[in-house]
Order: sequence, then structure tokens, then C-alpha cells
Amino acid sequence: MKAYCISDNTDTKTGMRLAGIEGGVFHDREAIVKKLDELIHDPEIAIILMTTKCVEMAGDVVSDYKLNLPKPLIVEIADRHGSGNIGETIDAYISEAIGIKL
Repeated sequence: MKAYCISDNTDTKTGMRLAGIEGGVFHDREAIVKKLDELIHDPEIAIILMTTKCVEMAGDVVSDYKLNLPKPLIVEIADRHGSGNIGETIDAYISEAIGIKL
């Protein structure tokens, strides 16, 4: 099983590469969604790491995949600019899934 990093900057990609995780740098929604579709259909990919900015650019697609696909695991990571509102994002996913506001 492999991991892949979808990033919006080369620093994150380089750091992940040093840890043995392949990745790419993407700056627009279409490129991110295209790469996600490729990775979703690759049986070798078990984890997709995405920077906060990339998740924000393709949030609806990422949410749909997270809620409806058993594999791969999609994880939002902070980039060099600090973390986004990851806790709030998780609360929103849970609220949407169970129908109760947290």
C-alpha cells in the first residue's frame, strides 16, 4: 500500500518526499479533482494526504469521497503556513453524517 500527497506548495511536497511519500503540487481545482480521481481508482493507494488549501479548493469532492468511499483514507494536513480549521471540519463531517449539530 502506498500514500500520496496532494499539495499546493513545493515545500510540503519536498518534506513528504524526504519521508518516502510521493506527491504533486497543484494550483487549481480541476487539477486537484483529476488527480483525486486517478488516485481513487489506483488499488495501490491507501492514504491520500492533502494540504488544507487543496482541501478547501475541492471541498465538495473531498467530502463526498470521505463520506462514501471505504478506501483510500483522505487526510487533511497543515502546510507551512499553519493549520486550518481541521477540528471544525471534522465536527462538520460528523454533524452531516449523524444529523446532530456538535
